[in-house]
Amino acid sequence: MTNSSKRLTSTAILAALSCTCAMACAEGAAEPIRALIITGHNNHNWQYTSRMHADTLRATTRFAVDVTDDPATTLADAANVGLYQVFILDYNDDHAPKRWGAGAERNFAEAVAKGTGVVAIHSANNSFRGWKEYESMIGLMWRDGAGHGKFHEFTVDPVDTNHPVMSGLKAWSTPDELYHGLTNPQNAPYKLLAQAMSSKESGGTGKAEPMALTLSFGQGRILATPLGHVWVNSDSNKPSISNPGFKTLLARSAEWAATGSVTIESWSDQRTHNTLTDAEKADGWKLLFDGTTPQFRSFKKTAMPAQGWVVKNGELIHETNGRGGDIVTLDQYTNFEFACEWNVAEGGNSGIMYHCSEEFNYPWETGPECQILDDARHADGKKPKTRAGTLYDLIPTAVDVSRPAGEWNSARIVIQGTRIQHFLNGWKVVDVDTTSEAFAAAYKQSKWPGMKNFNTKTTGYIALQDHGDLVRFRNIKVRELK
Repeated sequence: MTNSSKRLTSTAILAALSCTCAMACAEGAAEPIRALIITGHNNHNWQYTSRMHADTLRATTRFAVDVTDDPATTLADAANVGLYQVFILDYNDDHAPKRWGAGAERNFAEAVAKGTGVVAIHSANNSFRGWKEYESMIGLMWRDGAGHGKFHEFTVDPVDTNHPVMSGLKAWSTPDELYHGLTNPQNAPYKLLAQAMSSKESGGTGKAEPMALTLSFGQGRILATPLGHVWVNSDSNKPSISNPGFKTLLARSAEWAATGSVTIESWSDQRTHNTLTDAEKADGWKLLFDGTTPQFRSFKKTAMPAQGWVVKNGELIHETNGRGGDIVTLDQYTNFEFACEWNVAEGGNSGIMYHCSEEFNYPWETGPECQILDDARHADGKKPKTRAGTLYDLIPTAVDVSRPAGEWNSARIVIQGTRIQHFLNGWKVVDVDTTSEAFAAAYKQSKWPGMKNFNTKTTGYIALQDHGDLVRFRNIKVRELK
């Protein structure tokens, strides 16, 4: 997925969903629920939230998820719309009106009326003033007079514990923005599932406000929640949707909206990691870590370090203050695609370096770095060119999609000739040619001009950095490119 809008065709979607469903059936699992996340326009950080929501659902293995950043196009195709069992709304046009168009809106409303479920998240209730069908689906809307206090930690209390979404759930604490004063312009009947006290100390009303409600639109089941606020360029807001309570609410809500029942007790990652699909093998991918044996060694040595790096629970882990040093791949690469997932501790720092030479003392003397960082707590997170996903101290990320400490981030690095691309959590965040004027200008302003061997190699090792902090890796793989 790149920064450009993802226009989904019915043929492509059907092929992808058929493959996913076939794999699930072959493994004896229940056929996955077909979900579409609708996003692409929002005054909140939709690039971050939409992909996080997608991964939250995929991790349960209960859902086959597509994301559209261009709903006006995707929903205009009735064949596309008919493929899905639930829509996840992460779209808001109140700040800058952007309707989907008559055909797309008609297809959406007709699908819901015929039974496609809906989960509306946070500012989805800000959208589409005057679209009566939409307002009837969502019920409580952000309209004139609505507001919120400061972003803060509060408790969400289940109200209707007989409803499938809330059955068995206990109150949970979450950091979020707490809406108040929502209005019901279409007087849509709804059932309250959960609420939270909007304290006056936080800038609220001093009374309980709705946090989850269900509605019906024809045969369609709908759950709307004002939870899930993540503002643009706000690392402190990102945990609102990585909160375990929110993840559980989202997964259970989506399952209920699609099927009318709930089998997910609480959110957990049910996927199998450190494996390759047949398609990946055919495309030339090779595992560098199978969950037990890393295909790495200490820099300038023949084996993995005796301390500092450990394998545990299917993860390759650098321990805090482990003093194991940097590790490198067994082979060298010229043009390649490298992928992994990383999870850094609070305040942590690490990196993935490439085209590293053992002619010198450290990998960073020659190898450019894809930064690994807790952006919220490390000082480097305050500088655009040293945040997670950057080409370290050279090129900032194009979008802010790094995830909080303790969450898994998906990284991909593509090197072809002098072109460097970094991908983070589904987005292309760096794309630069090292022979370009832009790179030359960035280089002059960086720390690297004093290091004459930096970025001089066209072939070298891929290194995982020991920066003294706890960082975990999984799903590490590589393939050579022509």
